[in-house]
Amino acid sequence: MTSEREWVARARQGDGDAIASLYDEYADRIYGYLYRRLGDAQLAEDLTGDVFVRMLEAIRKGQFWKVSFRAWLYRIAHNVLVDYFRGKREQREFLLDERVVGALPADATSGGTNPGGWTYELLREAIRELPQLQQLVLLLRFGEGLKAREVAEVLGKSVGAVEALQHRALVNLRKRMEEQT
Repeated sequence: MTSEREWVARARQGDGDAIASLYDEYADRIYGYLYRRLGDAQLAEDLTGDVFVRMLEAIRKGQFWKVSFRAWLYRIAHNVLVDYFRGKREQREFLLDERVVGALPADATSGGTNPGGWTYELLREAIRELPQLQQLVLLLRFGEGLKAREVAEVLGKSVGAVEALQHRALVNLRKRMEEQT
C-alpha cells in the first residue's frame, strides 16, 4: 500500500493517480464532517471540493502538516467552514448522527450505567446544549475518530486545551443527561 507521504510527493509533481488516491481515501470523511456542521448536502459537497483544491494548492507550494495528514486535512476543512461562516450571523447546529453519539464513552452519559433510560434523542438534545467548541471537540474526537493531538492541530489549540474541552464537554453532557432523566 502506498503511504500518504508517497501520494503527497507524487501529487506535488502533478500525478493525477496520487491526487485521486488522496481524494478517494478522505473525501467521504471530509464530506461527512462538513455535512454534520452544515446540514446541507449540496453545500457540503461544494465545500468538500474546496477543501481538496486548497489541499492541492498547499501541497504544490510545499506546505505540509505537522501532526498527521488527516489532522492537516481536517484543519483545511475547518478553515473552509470558518471562511464560509465568516460574515454570516448564525451558525447552524451540528448534525449529530448515531455514529457520533454511539462513539461517546459510556460514562459520558450516566456514570457507565443507564438508570434513567436515556434515549438517542435525549442525548442529541443534551449535546446540542453544549457550547459549540465542546460540540466540535466531541465531533472530531468521537465522530471522526481523531486523536487529541490531531484535534489540537485542527483547532489550533494545545493538546491540554483539547483534553480540557473534552473533559468539560463530557462532564456537562453527563450533568445534562442526569437533569433530563
